[in-house]
Amino acid sequence: MKLKALLTLVSLALSSLGAMAADGSQTLRYSQPSQKWMGATPLGNGRLGAMVYGGTGRETIALSELTLWSGQPDPDCNNLVGPERLREIRSVFLSGDYKLGNEMGWRSMNGHGRSFGTNLPLGAIVIEQDGHDGTPSAYARELMLDEALARVHYINNGITYQREYLCSNPDQVLAVNYKASHRGAINVMVSMDLLRHATVEAHGDMLDIMGDARFDKFGEGGVRFRGLLRVLTDAGGTVCADGNRLAVSGATTMTLVFDLRTDYQNLKYRELCYETVRKASAQPFDQLKHSHVADYKALFSRMQIDLGPNTSSATTTDQLFSDAHKGTPNPAFDALFFQYGRYMQISSSRENSPLPSNLQGAWNDNLACNMPWTCDYHLDVNIEQNYWSANIANMAETNTPLFGYIALLAKHGHDTARKMYGCGGWVTHTINNVWGDTAPGNSLNWALNVTAGAWMATHLWTHYEFTQDRDYLRQTGYPLLKETAQFFVDYMVEDPKTGYLLSGPSISPENGFRGDDGRSYSLSMMPTIDRATIYEIYHACIEASKVLDIDTDFRTRLERDIKRLPPYWVRKNGELAEWLLDVGRDDPSHRHASHLLALYPYGHITPEGTPELARGCETFLTNQSSHPNWEDTEWTRGNNINFYARLHNGEKAYESLIGLYTGFMCENLMTVSPAGVAGAQEDIFSFDATEAAVAGTCEMLLQSHNGSLDFLPALPKAWSTGSVRGICARGAIVADFSWKNGRVTGATLRSKISQKVNVHINGTTRTVELKANKANKIL
Repeated sequence: MKLKALLTLVSLALSSLGAMAADGSQTLRYSQPSQKWMGATPLGNGRLGAMVYGGTGRETIALSELTLWSGQPDPDCNNLVGPERLREIRSVFLSGDYKLGNEMGWRSMNGHGRSFGTNLPLGAIVIEQDGHDGTPSAYARELMLDEALARVHYINNGITYQREYLCSNPDQVLAVNYKASHRGAINVMVSMDLLRHATVEAHGDMLDIMGDARFDKFGEGGVRFRGLLRVLTDAGGTVCADGNRLAVSGATTMTLVFDLRTDYQNLKYRELCYETVRKASAQPFDQLKHSHVADYKALFSRMQIDLGPNTSSATTTDQLFSDAHKGTPNPAFDALFFQYGRYMQISSSRENSPLPSNLQGAWNDNLACNMPWTCDYHLDVNIEQNYWSANIANMAETNTPLFGYIALLAKHGHDTARKMYGCGGWVTHTINNVWGDTAPGNSLNWALNVTAGAWMATHLWTHYEFTQDRDYLRQTGYPLLKETAQFFVDYMVEDPKTGYLLSGPSISPENGFRGDDGRSYSLSMMPTIDRATIYEIYHACIEASKVLDIDTDFRTRLERDIKRLPPYWVRKNGELAEWLLDVGRDDPSHRHASHLLALYPYGHITPEGTPELARGCETFLTNQSSHPNWEDTEWTRGNNINFYARLHNGEKAYESLIGLYTGFMCENLMTVSPAGVAGAQEDIFSFDATEAAVAGTCEMLLQSHNGSLDFLPALPKAWSTGSVRGICARGAIVADFSWKNGRVTGATLRSKISQKVNVHINGTTRTVELKANKANKIL
């Protein structure tokens, strides 16, 4: 019986590995455990995050949760500047005295960030196995992207061990299943290695963890939490308390079920944690797995992609990564990373998530939270990038927690708008927490980005463009967009010299400009990011009010004011201007490129419609990236994939993707903010570039922002032949198409509504009529 069981398990393992090799775009595979957090396998259910090391004698599963935050509300955060002082500062700027204006702004508009807080990791589950002598053989660690399952397989002392790991959204737990080929071979000690102030008590088959998220580095306060870990075995195994650990003896199968809850907007967090674990524990692991896979596949399986053959002889992901890290293009690896990005988006952001993904998605490495910039919500590019992939890569539901967070910011941002600026509507700035601190941070050169929240809010309109969901627009999207626009209606002032409406004082994150006196300044009136974002918000409100047939008077006001915004323009050096003034950057090598929002994501600048401005964007990108001290980062690469795709330069877009691999990716395909940037002493996991790369890949294959569907607008030579199924376009359109030698060979469109659309395909443009909910073959 033992031999039969062993052969069965080995057969299953080999079958699994064979399927993995045959479908390389769906699976990550490694031939050894990870020795560090940044090599571990990520799992998530949109709230809980787990990192699986895959160790044999000692297994580590690092744990995070989106609401595990330090800090607390700060009733004094908005006690800055005030409308009267703002008028004084503005009058100085409008008179042309930028030196005095900056001095006044720095004295009156700096925030303080007391009790700001940060997201924090919990710690790790540690499972130590007895009897693991020598070096295991036949080791395999894998992540099945199409099922969101992690697996570990190995043989030790003639015994085959298999494990499966999942993070379930339907059941809201992390579940781990152990199996051994020999009866009674699972003898382990289960404990917690915690990073927080907490106690652990063992009762029967459960570990009960109680604690709080105090973290004095970023102020007082912090949520309280409860975690429960239950260990279940087959009839032959026993589980008993051993101090603050659980001892498992004589088991052939073992299942761990874990949940963590906090009191963030949840006074009954203790009871909820217990009930969640109780209900999940009452189900066999296979039932938990079935529900999890069915729920996950409903999102993930909507889109498939083939960018070309595997050009490498590598058989594991770490070998494929090694090739990519050396800059060797491989279309199969590109497709793998694309689907990995979709997997990560679904795993970190679901409709029932209490918060959106933060700077680290749902996986906290205990590094970012110790940085001055914390693990929070940065709205000057990072969180926007987190959600660029959602609509175009057919995961629109993952936007839901983002919209809930925007509503939270709007609630608190009303007070900031009123107290700081004397305006209606709402406003927030660069850095944000879960406690409603929507005031600027404590250094205006990066903090006073007055359109940060508005940039995030433009995603509300993009979601409607892709889904055509009028109920959503009426109930969620438009009310928030209108309140965003109302702030700028009240906030902007007329320039007495030109008659233009101007924002300010504000910044172009996170840059300064060199004045005529040779000094560096941060604050000015109407930097280009403000102009682009205000235009986009006004345009969204105008169009939404037409769709819903409401607010005619407000729409008329916006239609009048949008014409009074200053135009985009190109400086004498050929670059798109970043400020209203004809000034250059204080640091030309700086990583930010916020003035290019007009190119992407907004689409105000296009090669066809505004060729001079498009050339100005490309000139800026060339000058920035060719600077000997260019501050290259993971998210600048994500930016540039999308920028160059919109410029129809497929080779440069692909070069940016390769640059992400070579400079900022780790073996588990996570990307990092590199050591040396913003004071970091080592590489720190950052989520943004992953989703920006997914969005950029889609933009290289299909664009829909310019009034038509443009097929293969930025196709690189490396992807000369391929196919995609389930890519999304504006107008609630889903496209399936294939191409060969750079030309589309077949295309089918499915539309939520009947409509006529322009399509640009293989060099020609024509109008096609789409029938709702039908497969409309157009080529």
